[in-house]
Amino acid sequence: MRRRRHIMVDLVPRIRLNQGSEIPQLGFGVFLVDPARTQAVVEDALETGYRHLDTATGYDNEAEVGAAIRASGVPREEIFVTTKLRNDHHKSGDVNGAFHRSLDALGTGYVDLYLIHWPMPANDKFVSAWRQFEGFLADGTARAIGVSNFSIPHLERLAQETDVTPALNQVELHPRFAQRELRTYMDAHGIRAEAWGPLGQGRFALDEFAPIVDAATAHGKSPAQVILRWHIQNGTIAIPKGASKAHMVENLEIFDFELTAAELSAIDGLDTGVRLAADPDDIN
Repeated sequence: MRRRRHIMVDLVPRIRLNQGSEIPQLGFGVFLVDPARTQAVVEDALETGYRHLDTATGYDNEAEVGAAIRASGVPREEIFVTTKLRNDHHKSGDVNGAFHRSLDALGTGYVDLYLIHWPMPANDKFVSAWRQFEGFLADGTARAIGVSNFSIPHLERLAQETDVTPALNQVELHPRFAQRELRTYMDAHGIRAEAWGPLGQGRFALDEFAPIVDAATAHGKSPAQVILRWHIQNGTIAIPKGASKAHMVENLEIFDFELTAAELSAIDGLDTGVRLAADPDDIN
């Protein structure tokens, strides 16, 4: 297992962010992972070969993620850690306090990426929050800063009123909602796209659509592996979950095949342009 783990670590591409650091293109998310199970789950993920962990204050498991990192034996500098500003702290303006409580909970000394979890536009505080994020980047306690669930108007306000372009934008992104207009904007401004729920969060059956099934059959892979491979070849950073070690391994075993141009195009054709989850303008 140890040798296989090292091989898997080496296979995951790293993408350079506009603020200088590099992020593994495939990560491991802990959204809705019970805090009581989080440490064991994350230790399994690190043992399997993941080196990119995605949590948030709102997931209530930052401390357990940090404990897993310390217990794993993997050097801290080899692990890319993302966490996010909780909405109520954003709304109250307690950005600095929230960030340092996250650092304390994780116990990692710094975070590799800190995100505004939602723009909450009706509160109109994401610009002021971002200015404080710029301070975390400047002092090195956040190696990169970015946003989550931001639409083009939110990104344009940051561009007009602040100094640092977000490193990435973590959004709903999967074959049924491919975010083409947003991605075109972000590509033009050097903002990387990161997919939460890259497999659709169970909102559609992975084997429901012929282009996915056909590609899976052609390559001897599962529908989930085909979708993750679609993300990788599109340049998306993807953070699937894994309920078991078997799922964790399966999600990593996507670097020994490539989808053809025709297969990519067919999967692209599944895009409806319709969200399956919450609209960022409705979360306030």
